[in-house]
Amino acid sequence: MTTPSETVRLLATADRLLASASSPSSGTWRRGACFALRSALEKRIDQYHTRRYPAAARCSMRAKFICLTVYADREAARAAMAVWHALSMACHYHHYELPPTFDQLRHWRAEVRRALTLLDRSDD
Repeated sequence: MTTPSETVRLLATADRLLASASSPSSGTWRRGACFALRSALEKRIDQYHTRRYPAAARCSMRAKFICLTVYADREAARAAMAVWHALSMACHYHHYELPPTFDQLRHWRAEVRRALTLLDRSDD
C-alpha cells in the first residue's frame, strides 16, 4: 500500500530539483521534476481509490481518472486529470521538442498541490 510519506517524499524530490536548477539549458532535471510530480499525484490517487473503491487499484491510470470523476469531487478530478496529462506529455522525450520551462514546472507543482488538496477534501 502507498503511504502518505511516499507522496511527500516525491514532492520534496521535485522541490529539490527545482531549487537546484543549476543548468538552465539542461533538460534532465526538468524531466526528473516532471516524473516526481506525476508520481506523487499517481500515488495519492492510488491512496484515494484504495480507501474509496479498492477494485480500481488494479486499473490503468486512465481508468482510475474515470472512476475519480464518479467518486471524488468534480473539481478535484478535473484538476488532477489536467495536471497529470500535462506532466505525462512533458515526461516523454522527443528530440524535436524543448523540455518544459522552469515556469511551467513551478505552475505544475502548484497545480499538483492544488489537486492533492482538493482530493484530500473530497476524501473526507
